[in-house]
Amino acid sequence: MVRYATQVSWVLIAAFALSALYELYRSTARAGTSKYDSMRGFLTQAVPFYAVAFALAVLVRTGWQWVAWTALAVAVALILVSILYYSPVMLPQRKPGPIDWLEDKVYTGLLFVAVALLLYDLLGKTLVP
Repeated sequence: MVRYATQVSWVLIAAFALSALYELYRSTARAGTSKYDSMRGFLTQAVPFYAVAFALAVLVRTGWQWVAWTALAVAVALILVSILYYSPVMLPQRKPGPIDWLEDKVYTGLLFVAVALLLYDLLGKTLVP
């Protein structure tokens, strides 16, 4: 049986990998479109964020409660940032196309999945067929 911690880990890895590849795309192929799209910004802000994010995603597999609580807090915070800041403020300045909208919705959706799985895990609930 696959534990929730393993599922959460893979969901977070997928979300952060999608986001990192998207930010790399924005900083190379779409560089200069907005103040958020530059290689300098990617290297100084995104790379450190993704290093911590991927470390947290891997640490979730340990099953330690404090890591699960931390991951839950981070995922909820990232959802709030995505909904309240990224979508209404940053995204319009980036002159979004279909790729931009798709990445935003898939990334946020994966974070919602991670939050749901973390809540099941922390509350000791299981899904039964």
